[in-house]
Amino acid sequence: MRAEAQAHVDSINEALALLRRFLDWDRALRRLDELNARVEDQALWNDPKAAQEVMRERRRLDEAITATRAIETELADTVELMDMAEAEGDTGMVDDGVAGLAALSLRANEDKIKALLAGEADANDTYIEVNAGAGGTESQDWAGMLSRMYTRWAERRGMKVELIDQHSGEQAGIKSATLLLKGENAYGYAKTESGVHRLVRISPYDSAARRHTSFASVWVYPVIDDNIEVEYNESDLRMHINTTDSAVRITHIPTGIVVQCQNQRSQHKNKAEAYNQLRARLYERELAIREAAANAENDSKTDIGWGHQIRSYVLQPYQMVKDLRTGVVSTAPGDVLDGALDPFMAAALSQRVTGETVEVDDVD
Repeated sequence: MRAEAQAHVDSINEALALLRRFLDWDRALRRLDELNARVEDQALWNDPKAAQEVMRERRRLDEAITATRAIETELADTVELMDMAEAEGDTGMVDDGVAGLAALSLRANEDKIKALLAGEADANDTYIEVNAGAGGTESQDWAGMLSRMYTRWAERRGMKVELIDQHSGEQAGIKSATLLLKGENAYGYAKTESGVHRLVRISPYDSAARRHTSFASVWVYPVIDDNIEVEYNESDLRMHINTTDSAVRITHIPTGIVVQCQNQRSQHKNKAEAYNQLRARLYERELAIREAAANAENDSKTDIGWGHQIRSYVLQPYQMVKDLRTGVVSTAPGDVLDGALDPFMAAALSQRVTGETVEVDDVD
């Protein structure tokens, strides 16, 4: 088999192996049988909420199993046809087979990512919070670039983006911003972006044209609805209201979580949105406690600086974006900053399932 074709086959098999591992294949088949039996039980439909949850789980599981089986069948058929074509010297059919494998590889990896988005809150809308690190204008400009990057990524995926809160920098960029992304699996995709992001470039604010390193942190947490109960005591909250611009800031004293909103003209609406963010942050914290991988990420978010970054973006003297968790690299940082984040997200999602870590050296 041609090397190009073999590379596609290897990629497809890798995606299939990860899908089966993630689904826990035998358990998934048993669970689907259980869900199908529950759907046929008329008593289930007496509880619309429970029925909705069962149907959602059944749909996701059925789609993942069906997609996996379809790819396995198509892979086997294509390889068999290619072997026959090579034996007969039919180069045209071999070329068609290579093209078919390339398309199947893309589909397998897309289906893999869809299946990986089966976490408790992955289907939800999401908040993305960006904060500038130390460094004044440099870091604030970098934070503004990150905010735009996530806006562009969401727009590429057809999501709706709302600016919930923003504090502008003195000269350029932002000190902080909170975005609300509304769309299918918004949290599931974006959750791997939490962490510190590092920028290396020739500063446009330095008359001596020296290279500068800037840091900004990103925190992603899911929007939650009223069906998810989040407990907290009002006595644990400290609220500050700026009557001049209706801005509302709430601090949850036991955890130190701070949320704020000033985007709405109405103080009442700002207060309601701040409470929504607080519930979401507390919920994300609970998810993090239950997930060892998320715990490790939250540990890395304690400081916005050296040794904690998850990704480096180098604009000068060469062009590179490098993820320090997965080793994924792009030599087109302009595209990445314009929202081309899918390869980084896909690799990080896969890593959460496999638990495999790689030794990655940071870029200079």
